[in-house]
Amino acid sequence: MARDLDLALKHAPLRAPAPLFERPRAPRGVFDSQPGFMRLLGALSVVLLAVLPFLDASRYTMSIATSALIYIMLCMGLNVVVGYAGLLDLGYIAFFAVGAYVSGIFTTVLGWPMWLALIATICACVLAGIIIGAPTLRLRSDYLAIVTLGFGEIIRITANNLEITGGPSGIHGIPSWEFGGWSFDDGFTIGGLAFPGYVVFYYFVALVVVVVGVIGAGRLAKGKLGRAWKAVRDDEDAAEAMGINTYVAKISAYIIGAVWAGMAGQLMATHLSAISPNSFQFLYSALILMAVVLGGMGSTPGVIIGALFVSLAPELLRDFAEWRFLIFGVLLIVVMLFRPAGLWPATAVLPWLKRRMPQPPPFTEAVSAVDPVQEPSVMESTDGLPASDAEEGRRA
Repeated sequence: MARDLDLALKHAPLRAPAPLFERPRAPRGVFDSQPGFMRLLGALSVVLLAVLPFLDASRYTMSIATSALIYIMLCMGLNVVVGYAGLLDLGYIAFFAVGAYVSGIFTTVLGWPMWLALIATICACVLAGIIIGAPTLRLRSDYLAIVTLGFGEIIRITANNLEITGGPSGIHGIPSWEFGGWSFDDGFTIGGLAFPGYVVFYYFVALVVVVVGVIGAGRLAKGKLGRAWKAVRDDEDAAEAMGINTYVAKISAYIIGAVWAGMAGQLMATHLSAISPNSFQFLYSALILMAVVLGGMGSTPGVIIGALFVSLAPELLRDFAEWRFLIFGVLLIVVMLFRPAGLWPATAVLPWLKRRMPQPPPFTEAVSAVDPVQEPSVMESTDGLPASDAEEGRRA
């Protein structure tokens, strides 16, 4: 009996059952789906960045806008580390310092062009991410935060005491980007309108931050590596039990975040043409982390909003002089009280999409796992009787 059952199961024609209902196509309209609306919002933001120099091209406005875009780039890198992988990093400003000092040393001491120094900056940040992340990423929660805080201070103190970094005075006279004898400092003229060098640099930063940073971070979050990061963030033990190499996932997030911070450091060094150790204090690490948490960890639009809030709010409150930082702190407390998940959380749904009632899907005809026109069931004989009764009849 058991032998016949095994043979029947081995040769039985089986197929997967049909789904209970047909999956409807995802909406793709601008106001019918969240991805469509976010694409429209991103396109409008890019247009606004392109139009801003035509509205106000003063040195003050362009300088503030460039600093805000550099903050966005820093926050996008830290969002990969904290928002996606769940690694609490309090020394993120260390990679910002590595990028600024490497580009400054290679361009002023060795005389390299800025585009070649960018390659050296990326390699140095990858190496720094491995050196700092390899021994520390086996730690978790508060212990990881304390160790990364220590590494951030080590980088700053080291830059303050080395001769090649200029010591407390830092590095001055960092050149701008040059291509074939043309420099960003020269500016250019379009349609009779003259754009000075700081506007050209603003365009360059806008291109890097908005196009590469935002789209790249979004692609990473939706890919296989991004799903591994989120699994590690939610439950590292469960992710490891499911076959994810959690150590490789964490160190990859750490290295990618380090590269983003290093590139932002090089942009800042080129923008200001001078750097010093005072620009890389722990306060800036706290501000960047505050922007990520304030906007919404793991949310690309939320991180952009948080970076703009942290970078522009003190400037907008400059008229209040001594009270501006107090007002800024009160605003932060109010926002965190009323929006504890952030201004734009990763799970946020557009209000008009929330009010839509889900439509029940149309059910399809159920299909059995075994085709009824095929061979008879295992438990039946060829004459339609149960297998046990047929066996007894043959014995009689």
